[in-house]
Order: sequence, then C-alpha cells, then structure tokens
Amino acid sequence: MMEDEETIIMMSVKEPLLLPQQPQPPFSSSLLIYLYVGHFLARWGARMWEFSVGLYMIDIWPNSLLLAAVYGVVESGSTALFGPLVGHLIDRLTYLKILQLWLLTQNLSFMVAGGTVVALVVNPDLKSTNYLAFLSLVIVTNISGALGTLSTLAGTILIEREWAVVISEGQPPEVLTQLNSVIRRIDLTCKLGAPVVTGFIISFVSLKASALTLSLWNILSVFLQYWLLMSVYNGIPSLGERNQKRAALRLSPVPEESPSTSQEQTSLLPLDANFSESSNSSWTRKIIERFSKSPYIVAWRVYLQQDVVLPGVALALLYFTVLSFGTLMTATLEWEGIPAYVIGIARGVSAAIGIAATYLYPIVQSRISTIRTGIWSIWSQWAFLLVCVASIWVENNITSAYLLMAGVAASRLGLWMFDLSVIQQMQDQVPESDRMVVGGVQNSLQSVLDLMTYVMAVVISNPQNHLRGSIYLRSSLLGTFILEVLFQLTPLGVAFAVSGFLGVDFDIFPVGEPGHRALQSSHLPRAEAPYSL
Repeated sequence: MMEDEETIIMMSVKEPLLLPQQPQPPFSSSLLIYLYVGHFLARWGARMWEFSVGLYMIDIWPNSLLLAAVYGVVESGSTALFGPLVGHLIDRLTYLKILQLWLLTQNLSFMVAGGTVVALVVNPDLKSTNYLAFLSLVIVTNISGALGTLSTLAGTILIEREWAVVISEGQPPEVLTQLNSVIRRIDLTCKLGAPVVTGFIISFVSLKASALTLSLWNILSVFLQYWLLMSVYNGIPSLGERNQKRAALRLSPVPEESPSTSQEQTSLLPLDANFSESSNSSWTRKIIERFSKSPYIVAWRVYLQQDVVLPGVALALLYFTVLSFGTLMTATLEWEGIPAYVIGIARGVSAAIGIAATYLYPIVQSRISTIRTGIWSIWSQWAFLLVCVASIWVENNITSAYLLMAGVAASRLGLWMFDLSVIQQMQDQVPESDRMVVGGVQNSLQSVLDLMTYVMAVVISNPQNHLRGSIYLRSSLLGTFILEVLFQLTPLGVAFAVSGFLGVDFDIFPVGEPGHRALQSSHLPRAEAPYSL
C-alpha cells in the first residue's frame, strides 16, 4: 500500500511538469488552414492589382510616369490621411462588421477598377476624342484603387495585428512568431505568384485580359473568403470572447468628469496672459480642445506614446524609395524595354527570397532575440542594395536593369526579416486597447513616406532621371538615418546592439513591465516550443 501511495504521489508530482510540454490549441487545426486560405485569397487579388496598375498606367499614357505617379499619390495619400481613422474605426467595430466591410469594399473596389481599365484599354484614342470621358475613367480608377487599398489595410490590421495575437494568447511565445511568419509567407507567396501569372497574361494575351481576370477574381472569391473567415471566427472561442469583451467595453458608461478633473485638464492647455479672460481665448481654447480630441489626433498621440515608436519610424523610412517591385519601378522597367513576364518573374524571385526570410526569421529570432534580429537584418538589406547603386554606372540599359532587379530581389531577405521583427515588437509591447489604432497609424506613416516617393515621381516624370535620382537619394541620406534610428533605440536598441557583440543579455526593464515580458519571450529557446502552427 505504501508503495502504491508513493507511486501515485510521484505521478501527481510529475504530471504537471509533463502537461505543459504537449499543450493543444483549444480549436481544430483545420481552422488555421481556413484562416490561411482566406487570407491568401484576399491578398492574391490585392497583389494582382498592385503589380498590374503600373503597367496599365504606362500603357494608357506611354513614355511618361505621370499617370502611374498620380495614382501612387492618390493611393498613398489616402492611406496617409485616412489610415489612422481606419484604425480608430475598426477599433470601435465588432469583428463581424470589420470582416464584412473589409471584404465587400476591397473586392467591389478592385472589380470596378478592373472594369474602368478595360474601358481605357479598349478605347486607346479616348484621350484625344473625348478627354472628359478619359479623365472621368482615370479618376474612377484612382478612387477605386485607393478604396481597395484602404479596405485591404483594415483586413491587414484585423488578421495580422489582432487575430494573430488573440489566437496565440496563452501559448508559448514561439507560437506567435510562427503565426506571424506563416501569414507573412502567404502574403509573399501572393507577391510571387500574382505578378508571374499577371505578367504572362499581359505578355501572351493582352492587358484587357488581365484586367478582366482581376475583376472576375474579386467577384468569385469574395463569397469563399467570407465563409472561410467566418468559420474561423465561429470555431475559435478566444475570438468570440474577445469580441464580446470589446463590445462590453464600448457599451460601458463613460464616467463624468468632476469639476476638479475638468479644471486640471483645462490648466494643461497653453494660456496667453493677454487673452486668458477674453472671449477670443475661450473660443480658441474650445477649438484646441475639439481638435486635440479628434480621432485623428488621438490616434497619432497614442502611437507616439508607444515604446516601439522608433522601430516603427525606421520601418516607415524604408518606404521612401523606388527600389522595390512597386508601381514606379515596374513602369520604369517597362519603359527600359524589359518584357512584362520578365518583370513578373523577377518580382516572383524577389518574393521567393522574402518567403525564405519567413523561414529564417523564427530560427534567428529564437537565438539572438527579436530586436537584434531586426538590427542585423537591416544591415543585410543595406549591403545588397549597394548592387543597385552600382547599376548606375553600367552603360548598357538592359544590363543595368537586370543588375538593379538582382540587387532589389536579394535585399528582400533582410527587409522582410526586419518587417517581422518590428511587427512582433509591436505585438509584444503595444497594449491590447491600442493595438488596432497603432496599426492604422503605422500604415499611415508608411504611406506618407511612400507618398513622398510618388510626389518626387510627379516632379521628375522622366523614367531615366527619376530612377537614378531616387537611388542617389536613398543611398546617401535615408539609409544612414535608418541605421542611426535603429542603433539609438533608447534604451532597448543600445543594450541589444552591445549584447550582440559581447554575447551578454541586458535585463533593462523591471519585472512585470511590458518590455520585460517581451524580452523574456524573445530569449526563450526555440526547442522549448511544445507545438507549432
């Protein structure tokens, strides 16, 4: 009897130690497949438009980047202006409302944009015969594309910044890292496949066929996307629980301010001695109060108060460039005489390297932490971009273009590892209540820098001068500033940069602080992950 009791006691002691090694997610793994497929369908349509719009615009208005640059200004400007408001809006909506609004707006917008492009391509003389109709179609194309991009932003924030965190709650830190990597891998797979397919359609069929394919894709896939993502929402309990919690917080009454609190808030406003008692000062104070409480200002204020604001700014600075397979570089390569299918293949190779980064990131992150991975990845990107700088001095335009594409493609390894590093820092350190707002402002900031690129393209619309000038600007100014920001993250980046050389970890946050929890999670060895997504 004593031996049996001792055996039972020993088993009860060992059992809690064994249980954490094999935890199971509280939902079927097939639901994650549904999430991935739904995300894939949405991203494929967006990537098709992103690649082809530059080719459409250079065909509609040959020998000039004007239309491509104008579209870029409209798209980036709308995201820069309305990005914080999108984050603020979806923070107030339920998951179901966000899902419906996102899928309906995105697919309808790209469907309309594809239809207007078909009308413009079918009537190449419309600019000379009926300029008003031509201008109207171009305007509708720009507005539809911008709306599609804004709705895509809402979906990105919902899936990448919110659902990924909620699904991985209560699991080891590696689960979130792997989930982030898979989601980014899906996006880059679409970035690989969509341009290749679209490029072949354009080169071997026609531009009109590619625009029709874009419209049909968005018409047919929206219903499947909605069913898949609704299945994920209904099948994962944590999503429903978090949605109910969000709804309860919105319905809870806001406590009224006491006179003393109101007086304290008033005293924080700047007062001028000459107008403190005048009616003009009262009106000015009211205007300042209303302006400071507007959703746009509140969103930016929340973003600037985060500990991860400097990594976010560093990531945004990478958008001030044409050294990516975006609209301007695609249009420029087309002008240089590079066939559309070759551009599509090059963009696919670039995305394949980015996909490799999503496999490499979890391995590196588990060994040297999230922040050090970001620092070293940005150095890697910068080294490969030197190849693009070298392409300036190659006299043969075709050779120069291929060298440029090779340098840009190779640099994607460091770029996407850095992107994943910044995203995970935001997920770890931004409070739950601010997560969607911060995501909206981050995308807005990135669009501001992207907008500056398109403004420069409007000013320098000659493709040859535009590309060379952009490379000089990127190489001489922005790269140095990005690295300076990264190495002066206070106090986080300094400690990790030094520890990267010395092999010593610095515990610079008090126990219990968000930064301390993030550092602890980033130091957990990958071998301790009990299961993977």
